[in-house]
Amino acid sequence: MAAKTQDMNTILKDMMGAFPVDTAAVEEAFKSTATMNEKLTAVALDAAEKSADISTKWTKDTLAKLGDMAKAKSEPADYAKAMTDFASAQAEVAAENMAAFAEIAKKVQMDTVELMMSAGKDMAEDTTKAMKKATEDMTAAAKKATAAAK
Repeated sequence: MAAKTQDMNTILKDMMGAFPVDTAAVEEAFKSTATMNEKLTAVALDAAEKSADISTKWTKDTLAKLGDMAKAKSEPADYAKAMTDFASAQAEVAAENMAAFAEIAKKVQMDTVELMMSAGKDMAEDTTKAMKKATEDMTAAAKKATAAAK
């Protein structure tokens, strides 16, 4: 009984050794994923930087206009005019800044879609290569195992 167990272990060990594991494919997939993450992060950071620039400029412009509005006026009607001018200017600036934010979002979307399409194409090619190699390795291993069994 012990001899049969040993024989079975040897057979299993030989069989597993006949089917090689290709770690290069796993390493390549990891590298591809890391590269993809790096590119996606670059897109996100670029968008965040541009958004921060718009927000900062908008805030500075608003504060400057508030300063102008807060200056002492000689006539009471001038206060109403200053407030109207401020509100009008803010509405215009808000529309411009919202359009700028929309452009950033549009660019992020386009860049992300482009990256995903590129990654999908690369992954399909890599999968095809890996499957072809695995098929060749399995065929060779099966032939070797069949020849050894004879």
